[in-house]
Formats: sequence, structure tokens, C-alpha cells
Amino acid sequence: MASIWRYLLAGLGLAALLAGILAIVYLTAPQSAPGPDISRSKKTANGLFVASFQPERGVIKQGELQSWLLTLKTVKGNPVEGAAISVSGGMPQHNHGLPTSPQATDYLGEGRYRIEGLKFTMSGVWQLRFAISAAAGSDNVVFNVVL
Repeated sequence: MASIWRYLLAGLGLAALLAGILAIVYLTAPQSAPGPDISRSKKTANGLFVASFQPERGVIKQGELQSWLLTLKTVKGNPVEGAAISVSGGMPQHNHGLPTSPQATDYLGEGRYRIEGLKFTMSGVWQLRFAISAAAGSDNVVFNVVL
């Protein structure tokens, strides 16, 4: 009977030792860095506008010219009309800009602007920066697109 208790205690001790080793490995393992912010709607840098950005056809295609929609609203939810928008960007990890010169080409109403001439030539994280100038003032916003 005494030998059963010895085996039981030895087993519990071994289980506690393994649990401790696993806890140490878990707590000391390098934590992965958070990925880029890939939200499609956000406030602009100075908080003047709320911007939303989406592909016009609903999908992102690598290697093809495409158009996207940038929707601008005031923080109170009113559409921003008559904005001047410039577009820049690139791949920060590769230290190069966009392969094309996208532009805001059409105002579609309700704060929606068509951005044409976007082309993503490779997989990775792309940044698109929009400089916005409207009656409320000038502001900017950055969107990350991951392919």
C-alpha cells in the first residue's frame, strides 16, 4: 500500500514539474508583434473627418489597375463635399512607392470619391496616404492594405 502512495506522489511531482516547465516556456517565448492596422474606416489624423476606404468591385486584385472608393464624412456624420484629395503611398517594408499615380477622379455624392489607378504589384503590406482639403480644413489619413 505504501508503494502505491509513493508512485502516486512521484507522478504528481512529475506532473507539477512538467507544468512548471511549460509555464516558463510560455512566459519567456517571444511575443509576435501585432500586425498592421487594416481597418477600412477611421478618423483622420487631426480628427476632422471619418474616412472609409474599400475596393469598388469588392475584391483586391494583385497586378491589375483598379478603382477604390474613399468616403469622407464629418465627425457628425455629414458627407464631405468638394474635397481636394491627393494620394500617395507604397510599401514601407520594401522602401518603394506606388507603381502608379492614383487620383481622385469622380465625386459620386454622399461623400464618396472614386480613386482610380491603384495597382498592387506584389504581396505584402501597402500603405495608402490621403491628403484631404475641404471646407472644414486639411487633414490626412493612412490605410494599410495587405495582399
